[in-house]
Amino acid sequence: MTRPNIRVETDGGVAVVTIDAPEKLNAMGRTFWPELRAALARLEADGSTRAVIITGAGEKAFSAGGDITSFAALSDVAAKREFQQDCMRTFAAVEESSLPVLAAVQGYAMGGGCELALACDVVLAADTAVFGMPEAAVGLVPGFGVLRAPSVIGRQWTKLMMFAGERVDAQTAREIGLVQKVVPAAELMASARKLAERIAAAAPLAIATGKQLVNRGVDRGEFDHSTAALTTLHATADAAEGISAFTGKRPPKFEGR
Repeated sequence: MTRPNIRVETDGGVAVVTIDAPEKLNAMGRTFWPELRAALARLEADGSTRAVIITGAGEKAFSAGGDITSFAALSDVAAKREFQQDCMRTFAAVEESSLPVLAAVQGYAMGGGCELALACDVVLAADTAVFGMPEAAVGLVPGFGVLRAPSVIGRQWTKLMMFAGERVDAQTAREIGLVQKVVPAAELMASARKLAERIAAAAPLAIATGKQLVNRGVDRGEFDHSTAALTTLHATADAAEGISAFTGKRPPKFEGR
């Protein structure tokens, strides 16, 4: 049997969802996306969960992003499109959950890991956290990040992170709005739980309604456009070269085709 990508622990009204692949820096494999959606659906339906914390196992990473080797296994355009749609459905499930979802970020939050933080309602970061969206290095773009990051951190910061693979430390991430609280690494989970418990103590319908109203301006109609663009990029020679170079641990040679 395939090992689960996540584990869920509940205590009172707070659930902790842990991305559980520390040996791979919590990289997100192909089965991660439906697993996270299913876990959120169960928590929304259980009647007792009032707040969710998403974090990564170990101390090195929240998530290093998508598992590049799983990208390489996508053989045709239909499979690439379905994969991109699967990712988008999961980011939407986090963003649109009736439950407040907090990210507790330690270490690297790269690519899909940074995008997952963008989808959460509040982000707490350890002082060791590092954020980035380096997909251009393998011939791709962060499909959800290009849609959501501009409204969170602004267009220019989004472009800097996307074009140049700029990495952002925890303090800078707080200054640009990607992170709301920075705490010492040893205090991260305790701080996240304390905040989650404060939120869980509030009226759940008020929290759900407030979240829905704040998110009212979020345009999900753009998801299809992003999915189509990512599917096209995924089928290019540049993407094939970028993925091959990454898995082969060599510099890529892009030709713009």
